[in-house]
Amino acid sequence: MSKDTTAMHIDSTLPFIPTSRVEMEVRGWDELDVLLVSGDAYVDHPSFGVPLLARTLEAKGWRVGIIAQPDWRNPATFQVMGRPRLCVAISSGAMDSMVNHYTAAKKVRNDDAYTPGGVAGARPDRALIAYTAAVKGAFKNFPDVADEREAGGVPVIIGGIEASLRRLAHYDYWSDKVRRSILVDSKADLLVYGMAEKSLEQVVSLLDSGRRIEAITRVDGTAWLSSVPVTGEQLPSFAALEHDKTAYAAAFAQAERAGQKRLVQEHAGRYLVVNPPTAPMSAADLDAVYALPFTRRPHPTYREVIPAFTQIRWSVTSHRGCQGGCAFCAISAHQGRQVQSRSPESIVAEVKHIARDTAFGGTITDVGGPTANMYATTVFDSARCQRCQRDSCLYPAICTNLNPDDTSAAELLRTLRQIAGVKHVYVASGIRFDLLARQPKYRHELLHHHIGGLLKVAPEALSAQLLKHMRKPAPELFESFLHQFYATQRQLDRRCSVVPYLMAGHPGSTLDDMLNTALVLRRHGLEVEQVQEFTPTPGTLATCVYYTGIDPFSEAKVAVSRDPQERRLQKALLLAHQPQQYKLVRSALRQLGREDLFDQITNRTPKQKTNRPADNAAKRTPPNGRAPVAPKSGQKRKKGGREKRGER
Repeated sequence: MSKDTTAMHIDSTLPFIPTSRVEMEVRGWDELDVLLVSGDAYVDHPSFGVPLLARTLEAKGWRVGIIAQPDWRNPATFQVMGRPRLCVAISSGAMDSMVNHYTAAKKVRNDDAYTPGGVAGARPDRALIAYTAAVKGAFKNFPDVADEREAGGVPVIIGGIEASLRRLAHYDYWSDKVRRSILVDSKADLLVYGMAEKSLEQVVSLLDSGRRIEAITRVDGTAWLSSVPVTGEQLPSFAALEHDKTAYAAAFAQAERAGQKRLVQEHAGRYLVVNPPTAPMSAADLDAVYALPFTRRPHPTYREVIPAFTQIRWSVTSHRGCQGGCAFCAISAHQGRQVQSRSPESIVAEVKHIARDTAFGGTITDVGGPTANMYATTVFDSARCQRCQRDSCLYPAICTNLNPDDTSAAELLRTLRQIAGVKHVYVASGIRFDLLARQPKYRHELLHHHIGGLLKVAPEALSAQLLKHMRKPAPELFESFLHQFYATQRQLDRRCSVVPYLMAGHPGSTLDDMLNTALVLRRHGLEVEQVQEFTPTPGTLATCVYYTGIDPFSEAKVAVSRDPQERRLQKALLLAHQPQQYKLVRSALRQLGREDLFDQITNRTPKQKTNRPADNAAKRTPPNGRAPVAPKSGQKRKKGGREKRGER
C-alpha cells in the first residue's frame, strides 16, 4: 500500500478517524474504545461502510480508530493503536473477499478498486477468518493483561457483506462445498449482519455498560453461538445439509420464508442463533447518519488514487434496500427488501455541502441507491408486509401493496438541479423499467434532464423463460421502455443511448436463451462490449439453484450450466458483433442448428451499426459513433458505486 505513516501531516480542518498513535495524540487520546478493521482503504465518505460506522460510533461519544488493509500475517499491524477498551469490529470491505479476488472462471483478479493504485492482494482470502485469527493472536495477553476477564483477549465482532451473506451454512463456489456459518469458521465472538449502525451501536453500548460479549444475545441484526438448544425457527443442521442438495434447497426456502423469526441451526453440537433483522431505519435516522462530518476524501497518508473513490466521490445515496428480489443479487440479503429513504431536505443539504467543496466541478455523478427509481416508494399496509412471504415486490408482477408514487422523487430531481454551483445532476444507478412504467413524473425528469449520455438498465437477458429464473420482468417491458426512451430522445433532439446489462451462465440459461437475447439486441440496434458472467455469490437464490439444480420454492429441477466452454459460448452469442467472438459464435450456432443466423447476429450486413432502434438507424448514431460500454465481467457490477455503498 502506498501509505506513509512516518511523515504524516494531519490537517486539523479535515479531522479523519485516527489510524495511528500520532492521530490519537492529536485528539488527546491514550486509548481507543472501539477498533474497526477494514479490508478496504480508508476513504472518509458515506458510501464506504466502515468509515460510516466509525462516524456513527464517534457521534455517540466513543473513541474510535480504523486500521485499513492491515498485514494479517504481522500481529504488530493490529497493535499500532493499542488494545481497544471494548472491542474490535472487523469487515472484509465492500465486497465478499472471494468475489473481490476471483472471477467467475475462478481466475485471480489483477486489480482491486478499493486499494490505492488499484493493486490486488491487499486483503486475504476469506478475510473475516484471517483477520479474526490475527486480531485474537495480536491482543491475547497484550501487552501484559492483569485483569482475568481480559486475559482471553479483546471481544471480536465480524460484520459487513461477507458476514451478511455467510451467516448461515452456505454453498461456497470457490471450494465447491457447503461451508459452516462464518461465525463458526472465524471463531469470532459475535456476528452483526445488515447495514449495522443500530445493532453495532447497541452492542458497543452493552459492552460499555459492563455486559460480557457472550451475554449479548438479544440484539436484532446479530448472530451468536449457544452451547445449548435455543427456541426459534429450527433449520436443518449443518451436518444434514453438507452433502444433501435437496435438504439444502429446502433449508434455503425455509430461511427465506421465516421473515422476522429467530433462526437456529446446529453446527456440531453448538447452535447458531440468528436474531431477527434490525428494524428499518426511519428517514430521520438516515438523515442523521448522512449528516455526520465526513471529509469525503481518502486518508491523507495515501499517495495513489483509489479507483472506487474516484467513481463515487460526487455521488449521493438517496436510499437503501431493494424490492426487486432478483435471484442473483445479494443486496436484499444485506440491505433488506424494504426501501429506506432519506428526506429530500437531507439530500439537498448534502448536495449544497458538496457544491461548496473547492474541488467540486459542478457535476453530481449520481443520486440513487441499489435501484434509483425506488426512492421514496412506500407500502400501503406495513402489517401486510410483515405477513408476506414473497421474495420480490416486483416479480412476477408489482405487488398491489407497493405504492410506487414518484412525486417526491421527481420534485427532488427538480430541486437538486437548481442548486447554486451545480451544473449537472445525473442518475447513474440502475433503474427498474417495469417500475418506471408507473412513474411518469420521475420518468419525465430522468429522460429530459438527468442522463449523462448513457442510461443504464438491467434486463439481464431478453428470453422470457430465462427471465423467470432470474426473477426479472418480461422482455416486452424492456422493448416498450426502449421505444419510450428513443421517442423522448427524438423529441429532444438528443443523442443519449441505453446501456443494457446482460448476464451469461445464470442457472436456467441455455444457448437458445442467449440466441433469443442476441436477436432482440439486433432488432433494436443495440451492441454491448462486455457481458457479466454469473458468479455464485454466497447466500443468493441463484447460488442455491446453481448448487442444487433445484428451485427451492417450486422444487422444480433447473438446468445449470457448469461447463466452462458452454458458458463461453453463451457469452459469445451476446458479444457476437465482436470479430474475436466469431469462432465461438459459429460453434454455438452449429450446436443449435442455426448457422443461417450468423450474419444477422454478428451484424455483418451493409446496414449501419447503431445503438438506436432499427427504424431510426438512418437518422441517429451513438455518441462518438461508439456503442455504449457495459461493465466488466464479474460478480458485482458497479451501478454508480451502489454496490459499494451497500456492502458493509
